[in-house]
Amino acid sequence: MRLMLHRNRRLPILFLLLFAPLYSQNLVPWKDPSPHTAQFATMDDGVRLEVLDWGGSGRAVILLAGGGNTAHVFDNFAPRLKDTCHVYGITRRGYGASTYRAADNAGERVGKDVLAVMQTLRLGKPVLVGHSIGGTELSAVANFNPGSIAGAVYLDAGYPYAFNNGKGPAMKEIMDLHGPQTPEPGESDLASFAALQKWQCKMDGFQMPESELRQLWESAPNGRVGKQREFPGSQLFMQIMTKGEKYGKIPAPVLAVFAIPHLPDAWVTRSTDPAIHHAALTYYAKLDLLVNSQIKAFEAGVPAARVVRLRGMHYIFFSNEADVLREIHSFLRSLK
Repeated sequence: MRLMLHRNRRLPILFLLLFAPLYSQNLVPWKDPSPHTAQFATMDDGVRLEVLDWGGSGRAVILLAGGGNTAHVFDNFAPRLKDTCHVYGITRRGYGASTYRAADNAGERVGKDVLAVMQTLRLGKPVLVGHSIGGTELSAVANFNPGSIAGAVYLDAGYPYAFNNGKGPAMKEIMDLHGPQTPEPGESDLASFAALQKWQCKMDGFQMPESELRQLWESAPNGRVGKQREFPGSQLFMQIMTKGEKYGKIPAPVLAVFAIPHLPDAWVTRSTDPAIHHAALTYYAKLDLLVNSQIKAFEAGVPAARVVRLRGMHYIFFSNEADVLREIHSFLRSLK
């Protein structure tokens, strides 16, 4: 499924050994420029989760990445929240530097992981902000322990794995949609991580932080980008997508931002191939119909939620950063 799999046909879900030295072309060790510290929280089954802390003052906010990403995907976004809150990020089990162990109920497990990190850090009623499949953790925590959080922010995350009262589309309907396949990066695009960022911007219209790309791709000693890493969390991801719990309520103050209508990828817009444009128009028309149906179900089932529609991309905090920041700040000010 194109929307929910986060374009992992190019950035597949992979396994990352604990941080290995990463080198640039002149062999100077690369250093993550994002102003965070990193620590690990140990779960009851022995899994160690990477927790990033960007600092800041005010209410605690925890950022939860979508499937296939790590907390480093927020390395540029998180510091822009520090003026009004203390910002943390959690890398889900089986991704990036976090270790992995299988679970019978993936949705319940990842929700308990978030609660355990909150307890480890002694955070009193933080706000959870989840992108895409991160909505599963938001809904799980809100249902398991509703008094533990002050609110939940769904960033294009309010899909059936996070809210399903039987009145919206089935997750399979969304997963079965397929649009034009993005071209793979060429040799020159893999010459360095800066080149890979430029390629991603040309393809998508936005680029991830270099730190996140280094989580997803190996780095050669000469500075070239190596092969894509494999994450064991792909098993957990698919379990949530296909067999996850059906959360029919969200007992917490909610802000839900949906990308609707969806903007096409940058490479599609530039393409001169009529077949690609036709395929893209067909895909986005079907996708927007399903998403509109899900939004209506969400609004009816969570009537107190603030639901915001933004013309943008699934990675809404990249494509519409200023709008998303404004909405989050407004939501935080509204909380008691």
